[in-house]
Amino acid sequence: MPRGTEESGLTALRVLLVADLVTRVAELGNLQVLTVLVTPGELPGHGSALGAAADALGIRPPAGHASAGEAPALLGGRVDVHVVSGDADVDDGERAVITCVGDAHMRGPDAHGQGTAELAILNKHDPLAVRLALMSFPSHQPADLTGSVVSGARETAGEWRRRVATWAEQPSRPVPAHLAETARAAFDDLDIPSAIALLHDLAGDDRLAAGARFETFLYVDRVLGLDLPREIGKLG
Repeated sequence: MPRGTEESGLTALRVLLVADLVTRVAELGNLQVLTVLVTPGELPGHGSALGAAADALGIRPPAGHASAGEAPALLGGRVDVHVVSGDADVDDGERAVITCVGDAHMRGPDAHGQGTAELAILNKHDPLAVRLALMSFPSHQPADLTGSVVSGARETAGEWRRRVATWAEQPSRPVPAHLAETARAAFDDLDIPSAIALLHDLAGDDRLAAGARFETFLYVDRVLGLDLPREIGKLG
């Protein structure tokens, strides 16, 4: 639930991203998920800046759009989880889980004003690097993106994809139980920065077989959505 279409910049995009993460975590637990976008007013069509940015970040589109109070009818049942911008009003009469998302803004010379103008960041940076940068902040805290933060995320995603492509040439190994448990605990708490830290630590840990690191990275990427297998078969 972004606050409104007039503020549909990085904060609104971050709300959609967190909802996407909640969906992926639920699906990892073999649950079926149906999402609805709730806004105070009318939402622009599929060609809107926010919709295009969400597509670029690999955010799955909602099943529909509703105004406040209409979501249960569209879902055909009660709402189990609300993902909202920090100060959005939510009717908690159904005792649903409420996940509050902190504001997000672009800082420094790459900033392009407020609202939808902020989404111009996607014209300069790899959208999945922006996704990684936003996920690197705890979802309930503010996320201030700078050019260096996004550039660092791009370098990290590129390095991980190259490593995954290299590991793919080695025999596969199961995800070690302790790593699967650590990742799942992070996902259950929606502690995405800890899941990212797990991959940072694992990337350079040569004590673990390449095939096990390969499968662990792919497992975690089912939630992170960074397209880490992208370079498999492309290394010279």
